[in-house]
Amino acid sequence: MEVVTLQLPTHQRYQENLEALISLVEFHKEKDLILAPEVCLTGFDYAHMDTVAKFSILALKSLKKLVGEQTVVLTLILKEKEQFVNQAVVIHRHKVIHKQNKAKLFTLGEEQKHFKAGLPRSVKPFEIEGVKYAVLICFELRFKELWKRVEGVDVILIPARWGLPRKAHLEALSRALAVMNQCYVIVSNSSDADMAKSSSIISPDGSVIQDDTALAISGEIDFQEIKKMRRYIDMQ
Repeated sequence: MEVVTLQLPTHQRYQENLEALISLVEFHKEKDLILAPEVCLTGFDYAHMDTVAKFSILALKSLKKLVGEQTVVLTLILKEKEQFVNQAVVIHRHKVIHKQNKAKLFTLGEEQKHFKAGLPRSVKPFEIEGVKYAVLICFELRFKELWKRVEGVDVILIPARWGLPRKAHLEALSRALAVMNQCYVIVSNSSDADMAKSSSIISPDGSVIQDDTALAISGEIDFQEIKKMRRYIDMQ
């Protein structure tokens, strides 16, 4: 399966960000899976949250029209019952087939002042055409309880807006997760100046495809590698 993880900057104009994402989705239309960074269309624009949420609804409509056979994953700031959430959406065949709200909010960034946290139980595997996936949104990567909830999947997707001072943490945790779970881990992080970049495709044996200078990083998921690693080191 051919995959692309994006390493995008977020500009002040939301529409500019959406146009950049759509352009990349169209350019990589032959790829099976595209992962975009956390809130890449708007950033955490706390001063204009109602505007952000309204734009996110319109952006999602545009993306659903565009995304057919492939799968596109990103997070959006949306409004639910008068509270804002940071929601991961998985788009496939013109529909949102999985969504989950960020359960672990980043207190250093004061996310808890602006978002309602999702429920940890909403972090769970889902399936697309026989492939088992799970999503951990940025800060959620740090929590052992959530690692337990995604055990046994084939691919773990991590949309992130992870800061530069903790770059080594992002790389170490995502690689460890791939090795421990004997699966592929795909990280998509922002390329803004204060962000860690480190977008990567990590194999079950811990091999990493990464290029901090690239806008998009491409690779393949080999399901035989997952089976081989799980046979080679039986952790049952």
